[in-house]
Amino acid sequence: MNEMSRGGCLYTSGNIIKSLSTVMLILFTCCIPYAFANDTVLAAAYKNHKSDFQIQGRGLVIKQLADDNKGSRHQRILIRLASGQTLLIAHNIDLAPRVKALKEQDVIEFYGEYEWNKKGGVVHWTHRDPKNNHAHGWLRHQGKTYQ
Repeated sequence: MNEMSRGGCLYTSGNIIKSLSTVMLILFTCCIPYAFANDTVLAAAYKNHKSDFQIQGRGLVIKQLADDNKGSRHQRILIRLASGQTLLIAHNIDLAPRVKALKEQDVIEFYGEYEWNKKGGVVHWTHRDPKNNHAHGWLRHQGKTYQ
């Protein structure tokens, strides 16, 4: 058995592997089910044409689309969830800062309102409501929150 000593403690390759396995188990049981749980909710909403509910999740940026400049201006970001479902993020840039330095394959997290459409759905209200009548939403990219 491969052994090494550090600071008076004895480490064996078996102990290290067991520790790594424990860390991986914790990550998978704490983090991964949460992401897939919301993907499951979104998949059911899409299948059943459900809308108008708050949802938090994350996905990979597929493409940045041109801004929607009709009425309130919106930054449009197409993402793919871990489940494979696509979502359009419509982020109001009249009420919240634009997400800068966004690239394809970047991870983006969101909290907003889901609206069904035939392409997978739209998440909007990813900003603060200045009238405080609606839940405040946000986007998070590279540790920075945009709301």
